[in-house]
Amino acid sequence: MLTMRALRRVTKPLQWVHSASYGRSFSALPNYSASDSDVQDQVMVEGKAKSRAAILDRPSSLNALSAPMVGRLKRLYESWEENPAISFVLMKGSGKTFCSGADVLPLYHSISEGNTEECKHFFGDLYNFVYLQGTYLKPNIAVMDGVTMGCGGGIAIPGMFRVATDKTVLAHPEVQIGFHPDAGASYYLSRLPGYLGEYLALTGQKLDGVEMIACGLATHFCLHSRLEMVEERIGKLLTDDPTVIEASLAQYSDLVYPDNTSVLHKIEMIDRYFGLDTVEEIIEAMENEVANSGNEWCKKTLKQVKEASPLSLKITLQSMREGRFQTLDQCLTREYRMSLCGVSKTVSGDFCEGIRARLVDKDFAPKWDPPRLEDVSKDMVDCYFSPATDADDTDSELKLPTAQREPYF
Repeated sequence: MLTMRALRRVTKPLQWVHSASYGRSFSALPNYSASDSDVQDQVMVEGKAKSRAAILDRPSSLNALSAPMVGRLKRLYESWEENPAISFVLMKGSGKTFCSGADVLPLYHSISEGNTEECKHFFGDLYNFVYLQGTYLKPNIAVMDGVTMGCGGGIAIPGMFRVATDKTVLAHPEVQIGFHPDAGASYYLSRLPGYLGEYLALTGQKLDGVEMIACGLATHFCLHSRLEMVEERIGKLLTDDPTVIEASLAQYSDLVYPDNTSVLHKIEMIDRYFGLDTVEEIIEAMENEVANSGNEWCKKTLKQVKEASPLSLKITLQSMREGRFQTLDQCLTREYRMSLCGVSKTVSGDFCEGIRARLVDKDFAPKWDPPRLEDVSKDMVDCYFSPATDADDTDSELKLPTAQREPYF
């Protein structure tokens, strides 16, 4: 059982960066050349009297985000923010999934063909949309009903209201495909209680909706069976007052607590290991625990960590540690550098190798390069965090409208 002190740490709400003062995957089916009608079909719009809803509608690919989808979402949210007739906005997914993350197969094929420009545009548009969410001038709601993986969390969690359900499953398994938790993940995961964020980022461990409420990743919890009533109630609102919207969401919310099997009850153990300075120290400490006591949780956690790319583990831990002291825009700028380094294969081809092993050949036997933690040098890691030095290489730095959309601290 958690002590009262530990429980307070677990349930402490996150502090977000917003422009308003109110507390605010892996998939297939490449489709970069989608027509306008196709994109409209993949991001549907539902209009109410004073609100609009964006509906991710690629259920056959678990609503994975393609480049055209990200572009359409950004255009929609920008136009809705400027429209005085619209008071607030909402995002949800169709089917049993909110969003399974980025559609990485098109990125894989682009990289394989030597075309990284499409990757730059994808990450640039995606991170700009995340920043738009985190600085949105109107109340915005994300209904994370079902699978929410990778950047699926990034397009939802920086928003004002985040609704989780009994069907919600959140995970950041990027290190398993040779990548890093991005789209703002180094901002919101690093602000979780203790070193829970490091644990989630290095293992890809899942959280359910109740756990998301407990650690502050979600603002409201609603049973899946009540969502229709919630949306009906919200759709009738004619206000942009966040307190009224919050009260309407709370009307159908449930008071829930993590059960005895929740990983949140292991927060002290998580802090003991994932609060250490290096990946090597984390692994060594858990190996010693297994040798001394045979701890099953440590065995399982070690297996998860050791399956990941050694390079991804190291850059992810550094990303999380830097994210603790950075604003949302600073995190996104750094993540963009990291992502471009990954797709360019400047240091390693682990991103493509991870996709190959899990989604292309599906042999689940990636050949990581370097293959061992001890082979990952400091220079390799530093390369992912270094800003562009060539004045002509302006595309290597993320451009965010920070002057026009200054975050609220």
